[in-house]
Amino acid sequence: MSKLDYIVIFVFTFGVLAAGMSFSRTGKNMKTFFAGGGAVPWWINGLSLFMSFFSAGTFVAWGSLAYIHGWVSVGIQWTMCLAGFAIAGFIAARWRNTGVLTGAEFIGARLGEGVKKAYTYLFVAISVFTSGAFLYPVAKIVEGATGIPFEYAVVFLALVIVLYTATGGLWAVIVTDVLQFIILTAAVVIIVPIAFDRIGGLDGFLASSPDGFFNFTTGEITPLFYIGFGLYNLCFIAGNWAYVQRYTSVRTPKDSKKVAMLFGCLYIVSPVIWMLPPMIYRIYNPALDIDAGEANHAYMFMSKEVLPMGMLGLMVGAMIFATASSVNTTLNIMSGVFTNDLYKSIKPNASEKQLIYVARLSTTLFGLATLFIALLVDHMGGILSVIWAVGAITGGAMYIPMLWALFSKRHTGRTVLGVTLICLAVNSFFKWSGVHDLTQAQSMALGALLPLALMAVYETYAARTVVDTPQFREYEAARVERIRAESQIAESRAESGEPSRENVHGVRVIGIGILATGCLIAGLGLASDTGRFLVACVGACVALAGGWILRGVREQTANV
Repeated sequence: MSKLDYIVIFVFTFGVLAAGMSFSRTGKNMKTFFAGGGAVPWWINGLSLFMSFFSAGTFVAWGSLAYIHGWVSVGIQWTMCLAGFAIAGFIAARWRNTGVLTGAEFIGARLGEGVKKAYTYLFVAISVFTSGAFLYPVAKIVEGATGIPFEYAVVFLALVIVLYTATGGLWAVIVTDVLQFIILTAAVVIIVPIAFDRIGGLDGFLASSPDGFFNFTTGEITPLFYIGFGLYNLCFIAGNWAYVQRYTSVRTPKDSKKVAMLFGCLYIVSPVIWMLPPMIYRIYNPALDIDAGEANHAYMFMSKEVLPMGMLGLMVGAMIFATASSVNTTLNIMSGVFTNDLYKSIKPNASEKQLIYVARLSTTLFGLATLFIALLVDHMGGILSVIWAVGAITGGAMYIPMLWALFSKRHTGRTVLGVTLICLAVNSFFKWSGVHDLTQAQSMALGALLPLALMAVYETYAARTVVDTPQFREYEAARVERIRAESQIAESRAESGEPSRENVHGVRVIGIGILATGCLIAGLGLASDTGRFLVACVGACVALAGGWILRGVREQTANV
């Protein structure tokens, strides 16, 4: 990369930190720090949900798969689109109607405090592991782009992520997510046509593609795998506590549906567009050493080939922080769970100031644990192996029983936790005992179908004698009261309008960031020798979008 690229990366990093830390004075209580005051605009949460989920594997894991197997990577990601629509139709509004702040709070209200503590310990342990796996591809991007050793990249990135997540809370996370979405979309719009031109256009791409490059299956990625992985994605996006936060932090149940619907719509188009660069690079340079892991860098190699100076730096910066989105999202919710559901239960009389201090301290500690796990990923078989293993062992076991409890009147804390523990034990046994090695497809199917079967069996058995349990009736009465109290607080502006002020401030930061980014892209385009007109036009469109958002903010504040 050129000196200009490094300068742009530095400026972009500074801008992201400034955007996140601009919310340092807004998170004055638990609800505003972890849920944006319960009033985050749905389109912002939808884009943030997309970036938080999309970014973890797109550039390294899915990019590697796209280089090796082609269209399979698109097919796998389309299961996420179906999951988004299913959540919009049946689950998102249910979460918003619980009236709780976190998934752990729901478990405590519905299934009991003892069950909540057990799930909290499991969730935190698993999330430290998964966030470390998410940090791994970020460091790989830095290594591939700059040559900085992987270990140093992990340490630096962990410190940066912890800094702006611990400072600004949920708003810091979601605002930077939206900015990264705009930047990466602009970058890919620039990369794809220039990359196609390098291989003779679409005709050259189709003619030179390896046999089976456009198949939906491989030897390991079978229809059974799609079923298992699709169910896992449904449960993970609907039940992971970090993503539940996106459904509970909007104003209304209707808005929560829009969050999931936007996620699903984006996953119709994005897999095709985002996977084209590594697929094109397979035609451009088919000689990467797959066994040595060089395919992990296919996305970055293609970007370095076609992007002009400066624009490559912006792309790298956005890729880093977009992939880091999954890390900071997980850190934010882990800190929320620890503070709201563990520390607060030990010290119920703790002041808001103490709770915010604990939240920020716990974010830092979890960040250090994440750093340690990221350094171990290569010793665990690589990023794809880690993703498959975590999904198969924990996805269905952790989230299906909890989601079932959203709808069931008959399940109790014992049955829900019992199913989770049984499934974790069974999945772990088949993964590590060596008694019978399951294929990737069989592991995914077992992980998703076993908890479904166990929950359904008990539901059917209990339906013969039980209409609802005392535990459910108590939960339902408390839920109705929470919704009523929340309504009264909203109407009386009991939080002194802080959520509204944060909305205005958040959207303003987004608008300024998009406008500045558009101007930067346009300037880089005018100064470049490659794709000058295309880059400048994309930059102008981005700048216009930022100006339009700022105009909307001015009109909103003028009408208040």
